[in-house]
Amino acid sequence: MIDKLKNIFKVFSLSELRGGLNITAHELVNKKITVQYPEEKTPISPRFRGLHALRRYPNGEERCIACKLCEAVCPANAITIESEMRDDGTRRTTQYDIDLFKCIFCGFCEEACPVDAIVETQIYDYAFESREGSIITKERLLEVGEKNEQMINKAKLEDSKYK
Repeated sequence: MIDKLKNIFKVFSLSELRGGLNITAHELVNKKITVQYPEEKTPISPRFRGLHALRRYPNGEERCIACKLCEAVCPANAITIESEMRDDGTRRTTQYDIDLFKCIFCGFCEEACPVDAIVETQIYDYAFESREGSIITKERLLEVGEKNEQMINKAKLEDSKYK
């Protein structure tokens, strides 16, 4: 009987509504932490793994030696590499594709690379409009690497103290 009276009093006194309004009133005066995304960006960890890039040596030659370790270690089978021998006896890639729909951004490809050719940049705001756009070709990977070489070097330098 007493529980029934307590329940009736609770319903008619609108205690849940008052509790919700109390929370709303507190939130109205709290400092806002909203980030206006395109104009403002939050800091990113140097270990963040975003869009992939292929790097070149300072003399302009691409670093990838087509050892295919990144392709072998990729748990999602997102990397496809084809290679051929050059006239000077070195092996280089003719095709290096990464399917971003398959990729799980684990970083294994970056860790497996003996010449530091493939890296994952801190770029997270990219988009594509079709299934074909999700496959990044060798040319696009090299373009991303050339355009963001300074950012890549800075992130590698900051990350080196943790290795």
